[in-house]
Amino acid sequence: MGKKIILASGSPRRRELLKQIGVSFEVHKAEGEEKLTTDVPQEVVRELSMQKAREVAGKVSGDLYIGADTVVAVDGQILGKPKDEEDAVRMLQLLQGRAHEVATGVAVLFADGREPLSFAETTRVHVFPMTEEEIRAYVQSGEPMDKAGAYGIQGLFAAYVSGIEGDYNNVVGLPVGRLYQELRARGVDLRE
Repeated sequence: MGKKIILASGSPRRRELLKQIGVSFEVHKAEGEEKLTTDVPQEVVRELSMQKAREVAGKVSGDLYIGADTVVAVDGQILGKPKDEEDAVRMLQLLQGRAHEVATGVAVLFADGREPLSFAETTRVHVFPMTEEEIRAYVQSGEPMDKAGAYGIQGLFAAYVSGIEGDYNNVVGLPVGRLYQELRARGVDLRE
């Protein structure tokens, strides 16, 4: 019967991940102001993903709305998208040579009024030591400027990733396996 699925995100990476698992959907980016009541990374991403899904559900007709938000956290400090190149350099200096966490919150709202789905997935990422020159060259590539924590694991930064513990797709921006399985457990198949 075909559900109208709305992705409340402008992220090209989230679009690619949903397409990869065979989901048909429309994109309607949430534009609202983010309001936080916590600084715990997993709770922050759950709040923001729910805000995005609710905002878009209030504007666009659909059957199911998916909101997502990703942050990078090191020593309890949340790293969002860099404000400028120097901010990207600062973030990468914090991340190089050690491990950090990537948390993605996912919220799914249903037009039929059933209970929303909300969860946060966390993946630990280990980064090789990087020289100042390597950090600055990576920032000059432009790749880190629209990404939480100032890096994209699926791009040039892969040269500096020594390993991960958890879901790779979560670091890219959407834990699609868990999303699919959580919805399937509720009787919803994203691919139908």
